[in-house]
Amino acid sequence: MLLLLNACTTKQVIVEGKFPAPLMNKVPISMGVFYEDAFANHEFFDETKNRQESDWIVKTGQAQVAMWDTLFGGMFEGLEHLPSRPGPGYSGPPLDGVLVPHIEELQYAIPAQTNVKVYEIWLRYRFELLTTEGDTIAVWSMTAYGKTPTAFLQSSVKAVNLAAVMALRDAGAHFVIDFTNHSAVREWLQQSLERSNE
Repeated sequence: MLLLLNACTTKQVIVEGKFPAPLMNKVPISMGVFYEDAFANHEFFDETKNRQESDWIVKTGQAQVAMWDTLFGGMFEGLEHLPSRPGPGYSGPPLDGVLVPHIEELQYAIPAQTNVKVYEIWLRYRFELLTTEGDTIAVWSMTAYGKTPTAFLQSSVKAVNLAAVMALRDAGAHFVIDFTNHSAVREWLQQSLERSNE
C-alpha cells in the first residue's frame, strides 16, 4: 500500500483538434508526402523526477498527420500519399516532388515546472524535399510554439492538448511562409512551374 501511495501517476494526452485549410491560391504542382512511422506515431514521454508530480505521455502522431494532410491538401493542386520513402525505380503517380517531415524535438513546460500559469509546447521539425527517385532537393528546419493559460481550461490534460494544437497551427502557418523562402525550394518550384507550362 505504501508503494502504491508513493508511486507517481502518468497523465496521457492523445492530441486532438481542428485544423483549418490555409486560405491561399494552391500552388499548381503535384506533391507527394511520406510519413515515416516515427512521425505518424510520434509520442513524447517525460518521466518526472518528483514523485509528487506526474509522468506525461503526449501522443501527437494522429494530429500531426491530420494537420499536415489538411495543410498540404490546401497548398498544392495535387497531393499523393506514398507508402514508402521515394527512391530509385519509383513507379507511382507522376509527381513534382515529395515532402518527408520529421519531428526533431518536442519540449513542454507546465506550471508545476515553471511556477507560471501557462502550458507551453515547442516543436522542432526537419523537412526533406525529394525527387521521386529519392534525390535531395532541399532540407530545412522549422520551429513552432503553442501555449495555453490554465485559466481557460478545467484540467492539465486539456491544457496540454490545446497547447499542442496551437503549436501545430503555428507550424502550419510558418510552413506556408517558409516554403517559398528557401532558396533551393524557390528555384525548384520555378523550374517545376516552367515545365508544367511547356
